[in-house]
Order: sequence, then C-alpha cells, then structure tokens
Amino acid sequence: MSEWWAYQPSDLLMFSPQTYYRLFELYNTSLWPAQILTLAAGVGIAALTTRGPHWRGRLIAAVLAFIWLFVAWGYFIDRYAAINLAAPYFALGFVVQAILLAVVGAILGHITFEGAKTLTGKVGVALFLFALVFQPLVGVLLGREWFGLELFGSAPDPTVVGTLGILLAADRIRWELLVLPALWCAITGATLWVMNSPEALLMPLVGLLVLVFAAQRSLSPRHEYAGD
Repeated sequence: MSEWWAYQPSDLLMFSPQTYYRLFELYNTSLWPAQILTLAAGVGIAALTTRGPHWRGRLIAAVLAFIWLFVAWGYFIDRYAAINLAAPYFALGFVVQAILLAVVGAILGHITFEGAKTLTGKVGVALFLFALVFQPLVGVLLGREWFGLELFGSAPDPTVVGTLGILLAADRIRWELLVLPALWCAITGATLWVMNSPEALLMPLVGLLVLVFAAQRSLSPRHEYAGD
C-alpha cells in the first residue's frame, strides 16, 4: 500500500481530462438547439445593460436566475454527477445563487442599470461580452472540438463569468451575489489545475479581478453612479 505522501493531486481526480471534455460534447449534443435560446438571452442581457425600461434590472436578474437553475439541473445533476460525486453539492450552490438573484434582483429590484457607466461598469460589460463571445473559443484554440464548446447559459464557467460581469456593471455592488460565483471560480480553477489544463488560471484570475474592482468600488469615497 502506497504512503499518503506519495499521491499526486491528480490521483484524487475521479475522471480523466478526456472524460471531462467529452462530457461537454455529449451535453451540447443533447441540448441542441437550446443553446440558441441561451445565447439569445445573453445578447438580450447585453442590450438591456445599456438601454431599456426602468425595470430591466429585474428582468436581467430573473433571466440569470433561470439560467443558473438550468445549469444546476441540466449540467450538474443530469451530466456532471455521472463522473463527479461532488456535483450535487455544486448544483445546490447554483440553486442558492439562482434564489439570491431572484430575490435580490427580480423581486426586491436591487440590481439596476440607471447610472452612467464608469470604469468598473465598463469592465463588467466587457467581462460579460467575453463570457458570451470569446470564452467559448478558448477550448477550440487549445485544440478541442467545436461541439465541445462551453457556452454561456448552459455551461457553468461562462455563465459564472457573465454573471460576475453583470454584477459589476450594475449601479451598486451586491456582495451577497458575488460570493458563490467567486467561490466557483476557485473550485473550477482547482479542477482544471489538477487536470493540467492550460486555462486553469483563467477563472481564478477572473474572480480575483472582479473582487478587486468590487472592493475598489465599495471603498471609493466617491460614488460612481447616480443610483448610489
């Protein structure tokens, strides 16, 4: 029997990198053409951050809440649970985040986009567009198949990044909505690092970037938005 110190972090992984990325290929195949709807929702969210009715913040929060629920069930429970025993716990976290978005944003209306965008807001919008358009291409650039794309609205990582972008772009920083997405950035980063994936640092860096900008915004003596 090997001693415990002889084990590598990769020895604790319950699946191979090939199995992990193959999961997205099977997932996308089973969902098609639902991805068109989730991407359309993403385009709609991007448009609503710049203009729209005064209640657009509630609508954006409601759509994001539905998307987090969709990922919790469609990805974590229906797919990821087959290879990772921790998947139900991740799903629970996504359900909790969906509830928070629904209550804080859709019901209470605490996510608004009425103020003029400054640096923090522009970074948030750019981060959302990155999650919607460019983040799915990372896997392709690393040599993976097109039908294994991780897309906003169906895969967890771009959904988390897009949500963090929206929360940065809003008139006020809602820290209660940042905790679980930031935690997921660390979890998925650790998983990819153990798999020796080239993009392992991407999600942790995104989470760190968001927290830095959010802290700077919260600690700033001047209000960036008229809504503050």
